[in-house]
Amino acid sequence: MDESQNIEYKEIWKDEYLKWICGFANANGGRIFLGVDDDPPHKPVGLANADKLMEDLPNKVRDVLGIMVDVNLHHESDKQYIEMIVEPYPYPVNYKGQYHYRSGSTKQELKGSALSKFLLDKVGVRWCNVPVPDIALEELDVKSIRDFKENGIKKKRMDPEVLTDSTEDFLSSLDMMVDGQITRAGILMFHPKPEKRFPGSFIKIGFFRSDSDLAFQDEIHGSLVQQVDRTFDLLTTKYMNYMITYRGLQRIETPPFPEDPLRECILNAVAHKDYQDQVPIQISVYPDRIVFWNPGQLPESWTVESLLKKHPSRAFNPAIANAFFRCGEVEAWGRGIGKIVNGAIAEKLLPPVFDTSLGGLMVTFFNSPAAQLKEAGISERGILAVEFALKNGRITNTDVQEMAKVSKPTATRLLTSLSNYLEVKGTTGKGTYYVVKGLTKGSQRAQNSTSNMSEGHSL
Repeated sequence: MDESQNIEYKEIWKDEYLKWICGFANANGGRIFLGVDDDPPHKPVGLANADKLMEDLPNKVRDVLGIMVDVNLHHESDKQYIEMIVEPYPYPVNYKGQYHYRSGSTKQELKGSALSKFLLDKVGVRWCNVPVPDIALEELDVKSIRDFKENGIKKKRMDPEVLTDSTEDFLSSLDMMVDGQITRAGILMFHPKPEKRFPGSFIKIGFFRSDSDLAFQDEIHGSLVQQVDRTFDLLTTKYMNYMITYRGLQRIETPPFPEDPLRECILNAVAHKDYQDQVPIQISVYPDRIVFWNPGQLPESWTVESLLKKHPSRAFNPAIANAFFRCGEVEAWGRGIGKIVNGAIAEKLLPPVFDTSLGGLMVTFFNSPAAQLKEAGISERGILAVEFALKNGRITNTDVQEMAKVSKPTATRLLTSLSNYLEVKGTTGKGTYYVVKGLTKGSQRAQNSTSNMSEGHSL
């Protein structure tokens, strides 16, 4: 069994491995095997001092970490090795004042905002639910609160009687009051200057001709309620050039990017930002793409692949996410990524690119499949194949042969090389076809009416 979230192999014991035990205790627990080869297939190499370690290890763990672990001695092929079983602890465990945490197959020392969040979570408190003592109700933005209520009533998420509620009662109904004090979430949602308490709680947007050529920029301040609307309005009126066509006397304006997924990107960035981080949300607009960057974090052990599958709601700021649900800005928790992906495909675009390698979540929307595929190094034939699948709902080996004038084996190799964008459907042989990844049954049915598109996998 390979190293994972819950398993670690060490050939010998070193006292510094107490940090690994600390990490397991602070996460989901786990097992450390001593006297086992680090490299697969992880065969026992034996411990010369196994008997002494059996006596010393429980005491070392107790004295340094203040917890108890099970220590078991095993034998295999005349070699002794030790298994240490660490249970998850409900309270924070520290190693000489350091807090370590097991994430995937690595150990990380928690610092800064990550440590603050961890300590609050351990005592059952989320960062956004902590009250702020010196902000008065009278400081909140009346217009933001009124707009919020009216939107909630319009979407039937609130009763009309909420219009007569006092500000205190209204915030209490959103769980944004604790012992008469406004929580951090309440200040972010409704204060006209949330930066007064949380620097970086605004949005920067800029238009770039290239990475090194910034043409113009704006900053969007105010309550989160106002920031979402103002950012979307600015994007669609100043930063996007609509294509103008006419149908008879009717003027038709077509945006270069689908508007609903863009608004969903803004909402996701605002709701899931780590507001302990003083860097603002950043939106970079290019002629062929829009890049959203948000200094937030995915849930523990989640990857981009997890994000693109069907997943439960794991809001980084539950109180803020719930507030946006109550006012009708979001349909349901856990569906935001699916709406972004399917909204792009509905407009014959590829799903955006998601990236977590830069200390946050980056979402890159391209305004054409060709631009996105060229960026990824896909050949011209590959681009034509993906565009065909987007336009027609599916593509077959025969389609590729006819379109690219290639043999069946060459067409098969081309389709196989596009596995990041196309997935195989149907039975083997003549019944096989390929569809663009990311379609849910709901969006599929919507497109079947015009393109006879087949069902894709669920997100």
